[in-house]
Amino acid sequence: MTATTIDTAGVAPPRKFMGQPMGLAYLAFTEAWERFSYYGMTALLVLYMSQALFLPGRIEHIAGFGALRGALEAVFGRMTTLALASQVYGLYTGFVYLTPVFGGMIADRWLGRRTAVILGAVMMSAGHIAMAFDASFLLALGLLIVGCGLLKGNISVQVGGLYDEHDGGGRTRGFAIFSTGINIGAVVGPLACGLLAQVYGWHAGFALAGGLMLMGLATYVAGYRHLPETHPSAQRVTAGTAQAPLDGRQWRVVAALIGVMGITIFQSIAYGQNTNIGLVWIDRDVDLNLLGFHVPVAWFSSVDSAVSIAVLPLLIWLWRRQAARGREPREIGKIGIGALMAAGANLLLVLACLKGGRVTVLAPIAYDVILGVAFMYYWPTLLGLVAGTAPRRLRATLMGVAMASNFIANFLIGWFGSLYEQMTPAGFWGLHAAIGAMGGIAAWLLRRPLEKILLAD
Repeated sequence: MTATTIDTAGVAPPRKFMGQPMGLAYLAFTEAWERFSYYGMTALLVLYMSQALFLPGRIEHIAGFGALRGALEAVFGRMTTLALASQVYGLYTGFVYLTPVFGGMIADRWLGRRTAVILGAVMMSAGHIAMAFDASFLLALGLLIVGCGLLKGNISVQVGGLYDEHDGGGRTRGFAIFSTGINIGAVVGPLACGLLAQVYGWHAGFALAGGLMLMGLATYVAGYRHLPETHPSAQRVTAGTAQAPLDGRQWRVVAALIGVMGITIFQSIAYGQNTNIGLVWIDRDVDLNLLGFHVPVAWFSSVDSAVSIAVLPLLIWLWRRQAARGREPREIGKIGIGALMAAGANLLLVLACLKGGRVTVLAPIAYDVILGVAFMYYWPTLLGLVAGTAPRRLRATLMGVAMASNFIANFLIGWFGSLYEQMTPAGFWGLHAAIGAMGGIAAWLLRRPLEKILLAD
């Protein structure tokens, strides 16, 4: 009995990260490096295409681009350089969020999540290297798209796998911390890559993005043993439960989750235009001098993410205070609040444009500040909802479907962006304010039936 006591006492308690499982640290930092590279690159992408790569004398050197341009113009008509850049941006960012559906399926059925994430990180690193050459531009985008598909949904599912199924509060806090890792990368990426691109040229910014993706790969490998995994071979051995068909209630949960994802598309459109035409509008119409300093346009891609990080403790305090009084909005309600906030941010730009003349730099800053708070209301909430309510055997696949909702959103962001030159700036941002408001209205109208299915005790 004494020996047993000594043995038990001698077991070190499991290491924690901010009170959470240690694996969360490796997942959050891996995602931070990956988002550094992604947001650093995308902060430059539409400006790089419209101001350099797609100009005569360079566009002809992109392998396969003639066929892609022909296909796009066959559908959308002849496009200006900016419209073409916006469409390519929309397709790239859209497919980045579509391929996690297939990445989740591949992990669920064949590779397992850890192998899928490592393979995805390797492909994304190769994609950043390919960005250094004009000829391999489309190859670079393809590698980044496929690599992100293998990495993004599966790493999010691993966050949920760190917690007991009934630990909804812990899982929500875990995803909030994980989303903070996303936002740290999203802050630092545009700042560092944008500054390097302004001082040393476009490819210096892209090279930094590639280096940080390699850091993400190294971080993930270092934490390999702390990360949850349910290997597909083990699921096949225990096929009695893992492969059992979904029952009626589980199918209703799947349908409800897809409905929630559909609602978030409105907010994603209202939110995501800030890194596409938002940067073009800032470059053309905003006075970028702030206290004698000329602010690099790419830096505005960091504002909303910095705000998301800063506001997290305040939101956790607010939600706990509301919960103590029985007034905390449930998940669908929070998504609706985020959509209405995104609508308000776009309405602010409408007012700034209607004043006439060069717009003060404070207007896009305020716009991105509001978007940063809106993000924390809707995206971590959606991820936590999927991780906590999706049927186990479809969890990685449905996390991929959640990412794929951004395929639709980003495709529409690119399409709406191609119309920018045909509208007034006030009309363009007014359209996005209306889109965000539609998402908020849909969330409030549907929240009770959706919550009845998803959040029933």
